[in-house]
Amino acid sequence: MTNTSAARPGLHATLVELLGEHAVVTGDATRPYLQDQTSFQGLRGRADAVVLPGSADDVAALVAWCYTEGVPIVPRGGGTGLAGGAVPTEGGVVCSVERLNRVLAFDPELWRMHVEAGVTTARVQALARGSGLLFPPDPGAGEQSQIGGNIACNAGGPHSFKYGVTGTWVTGIEAVIGGGRRLLAGGPLRKDVAGYDLKSLFVGSEGTLGIVTSAWLRLIPAPEARRTVVAAYRDSRSGVGGVLAVLGSGVIPATLEYFDAGCVAATRAAFPGGLPAEAGFLVVTEVDGPAAAVDGAQAQVLEALSPSVLATRVCATRGEHEELERWRNGVSFAVSAQRGGKMSEDVAVPVDRLAEAIEMTVAAAADVGLQGCSWGHAGDGNLHATFLIDASSAAEVATAERGMEAVFAGALRLGGTVSGEHGLGWVKRGQFARQFDGMQADLQGQVKALFDPLGLLNPGKKVPFPVHAGDAA
Repeated sequence: MTNTSAARPGLHATLVELLGEHAVVTGDATRPYLQDQTSFQGLRGRADAVVLPGSADDVAALVAWCYTEGVPIVPRGGGTGLAGGAVPTEGGVVCSVERLNRVLAFDPELWRMHVEAGVTTARVQALARGSGLLFPPDPGAGEQSQIGGNIACNAGGPHSFKYGVTGTWVTGIEAVIGGGRRLLAGGPLRKDVAGYDLKSLFVGSEGTLGIVTSAWLRLIPAPEARRTVVAAYRDSRSGVGGVLAVLGSGVIPATLEYFDAGCVAATRAAFPGGLPAEAGFLVVTEVDGPAAAVDGAQAQVLEALSPSVLATRVCATRGEHEELERWRNGVSFAVSAQRGGKMSEDVAVPVDRLAEAIEMTVAAAADVGLQGCSWGHAGDGNLHATFLIDASSAAEVATAERGMEAVFAGALRLGGTVSGEHGLGWVKRGQFARQFDGMQADLQGQVKALFDPLGLLNPGKKVPFPVHAGDAA
């Protein structure tokens, strides 16, 4: 942490006057705000100050002051990001929205909720569930991830295949943009095509256009029933064949996930009920909806998965689902435990190229002397391409980073993207130019400049600033 008085004399006193003593974090308490889930890669930022504004007015006052003084502002939600998007890499002020945690309105009969940016995913889901409703986005770390951060990263999760990612469920936002200007885009209404969709520009913007302070969320009635089918295959080619068969069956599964040979090996002992010895690939499919329809959907999925399948299992009871979810939530930890760490990236490809992407990930790891595996959202073609590493070895982390360049290049070669759900943040800042040509880069840079003309909002993240066509050619 940069010493506040040495870096910017009088900053602490100024921020206390602006926001109040309780809103300014000091001493060792600032450390958690300087990193996110990329800390194993040695990514720890520096900041001149960390603040916790208590209202949207406070956020606007802070951004206005920072703009006057030329101070960078790094917005922060729950700090659960996997790309370094909330890490302050250029100093300045970290602005955590955790105290903006009020539910401003909940109208269950209208299927909607208005919440401040610091409300957690789990709280929104629990409120909805208590009224028989569903807020479908389910990114990991629901108790820590916050709605503002979810919007900034357009967070997804396993149920994105049927229900869509966070942006699908946001009908309006309030945000503070460059200069401390307040913006309202959308609202509680369900349809509006009168102007450009400014709301959606903030979805996935990673805090580079402004700081979301509140959002209107759309809800739906919770499904009456659900069943999960697990299918075990010998290898990735036969397993992806099962995925494609489900897609062609006419059923719209709630989730359509896969786990490759490396994941199976790391988690076999913990899999509820056991797996066939020859199993090297798993497909996990959930169907939900009216109870009368779920039986038929389950039968169709089982039929679609049947060619080349080694074994299937159906989870129908709450206990069976909880067992499977515990296993699913433990996959990342089990994979990390193989060598003490992992480097995982979120590339995505067209679903018909999924088998090639899975094989490409393993080959890219082998080329740099590491073991690779992947798992992810098969229906979306979204891989968590993973290299097993000794996280305490700087040399091995650097080797993995070098190997991941081949994964990014391979995903683009297959018609995909360098980030399906985690964003670019700081870790993948160099991938912007790899994916976007000169004209696309220039247009995105112009959008950034319209909202943040001084480039002070989360500098160095997402879109290079300023962007010129030649920079990304």
